[in-house]
Amino acid sequence: QVHLVESGGGSVQAGGSLRLSCAASGSIYDIPSMGWYRQGPGKQREWVANIVSLDITNYADSVKGRFTISRDNAINTVYLQMNSLKPEDTGVYYCKVDAYGHAPTWGQGTQVTVLS
Repeated sequence: QVHLVESGGGSVQAGGSLRLSCAASGSIYDIPSMGWYRQGPGKQREWVANIVSLDITNYADSVKGRFTISRDNAINTVYLQMNSLKPEDTGVYYCKVDAYGHAPTWGQGTQVTVLS
């Protein structure tokens, strides 16, 4: 079983920055993919970014150039550095981890509020 703990959400003025973290624990052998999703008020959950083997990163067009995803394999943690935040970035951010031998696991979510 994989357990995820997210941290780093909060409120920030437009143009500001936040850094989210998601630490995975449990019987983990390898994590081929780690990613972030978000759900804005009244919206469906959407993919934001992911990082896969060899640290290849992918981003949604809406965050490209502003957000950076990274991971520390030694501690099974994925990060999302969010810069130049906009009010439309407001929402609950969820990490998703695809660990080898386990079903995809979602974090509990962390609230990000960007004030205009």
